[in-house]
Amino acid sequence: MTKIIVIASGKGGTGKTSLAAGVGAALAKQDHKVLVVDGDSGLRNLDIVLGMSDRVVFSFADVASGMIPLTEAAAHHPDLEKLFLLTAPAEPLKSGALTADGMRLLARQANEEAFDYILIDGPAGLAEEYHAFAAVADEAIIITCGGSGSLRGAERMARVLEDDGVMQVRLVVNRIRRRLIRRGAIGTVDDAMDATGLCLLGIVPEDEAVSVAAGAGKPVQSDKARSAAAAYQNIARRLHGEEVPLMRL
Repeated sequence: MTKIIVIASGKGGTGKTSLAAGVGAALAKQDHKVLVVDGDSGLRNLDIVLGMSDRVVFSFADVASGMIPLTEAAAHHPDLEKLFLLTAPAEPLKSGALTADGMRLLARQANEEAFDYILIDGPAGLAEEYHAFAAVADEAIIITCGGSGSLRGAERMARVLEDDGVMQVRLVVNRIRRRLIRRGAIGTVDDAMDATGLCLLGIVPEDEAVSVAAGAGKPVQSDKARSAAAAYQNIARRLHGEEVPLMRL
């Protein structure tokens, strides 16, 4: 069965898209067939981060409406054999255009095509689309950068998804900078867990390689043990049920 994971934050600028691209690529490298879905209608950029802008034609809305089959709409990554992208519509969806039944249709086709994972990179904020995404999600990842505004948005987003029936919601603390934690500018990882009431899935250090890779349209790579690339690999392994120690920063 395809495992469907929605990635959300409650506010913009937390690194959802980098996480979706990084973890999606990591899962594909670990020999899982992965579909990453850009769920941010009108503001899509997952295709840019993955270097696939010239490959996308149809959107997830085309599949969910039954107009286009997933096999035709999903774009194949040029370098990673098991990574596929389903982009968002170029214009914002009208209210009610995306339904739970539409997402169930997409999910059924993904299961028929033997996808192991679907990662949905959701829009920022409490967008209407999340209700349809939650209808098919097995779990959710809430991402925060540790600041008070980010934590407040993460906590609210977690409650919305839980109320919509998502059974497992876990936290990723992104762009961790020890210097800012020591100076009290942002809270600790424990503070983030307390503020959101969520179990921790992973931590990702601040790493300029993420921005460099996104600008180049390539999945982030690094041989460093304390890098964002290593953190994405660890998170991917935990999603697959492996017990992996948290990175020491």
